[in-house]
Amino acid sequence: MSESSLRVVWVYPDLLSTYGDRGNALVVERRARQRNIAVTRIDVRSDQAVPTSGDIYLIGGGEDRPQRLAAERLRQDSGLTRASENGAIIFSVCAGYQILGHEFINDLGEREPGLGLLDVWSTRGEGARNVGDVLADVDPRLGLPQLTGFENHQGITHLGQGVSPLATVSVGGGNGTGDGTEGAWRDTVFGTYLHGPVMARNPAVADMLIKLALDVGALPPVDTTWYDALRAERIAASRQPA
Repeated sequence: MSESSLRVVWVYPDLLSTYGDRGNALVVERRARQRNIAVTRIDVRSDQAVPTSGDIYLIGGGEDRPQRLAAERLRQDSGLTRASENGAIIFSVCAGYQILGHEFINDLGEREPGLGLLDVWSTRGEGARNVGDVLADVDPRLGLPQLTGFENHQGITHLGQGVSPLATVSVGGGNGTGDGTEGAWRDTVFGTYLHGPVMARNPAVADMLIKLALDVGALPPVDTTWYDALRAERIAASRQPA
């Protein structure tokens, strides 16, 4: 597959890179290069324009004020929206997930417009934060194994008719709505509350994004020994009584 190439865009690492989410970019790169797929990674800071020619766009989590600043700049820039309109793959985590929706509550306690790339909207819970390990069964249409990750948020994300839940939780809070949903997806746009980073715990997610970007049904197998050990350890720990 050496004739293939990928452009991976890591969006606003200066604002949205909490809880090790940069690891998602590293895992996508690694999983592609293990298969001799050439990768160009572009780290786009918040004072730079988001290119529209990327194949995979990754957005991480962040604190409340950086999230508001990121949303403001992404609305002004419009590069990510145009990339989505061109069919790019977008994978977002926590604050990034909320930004892809219609609106969220910002650090000023006000409703902040999102990009509207996912039919979701987020409010802020009044109770305890959702903090801890998560286990979730993925929408069967995506063909992924059980997800393991770590959540730390007080957001409640409501799903509209234009999206499907990414997964259903067996451990953890997920979207915080009490209906067992975790994350959301539509076509090639994905959102989740799971850190970890989620792709280090779930390399099949990175592989799915690569397959979508290359428009292939399968990838050559590669070694997963390290990932399997991490997954097994975290899944076992998540199932232990608190």
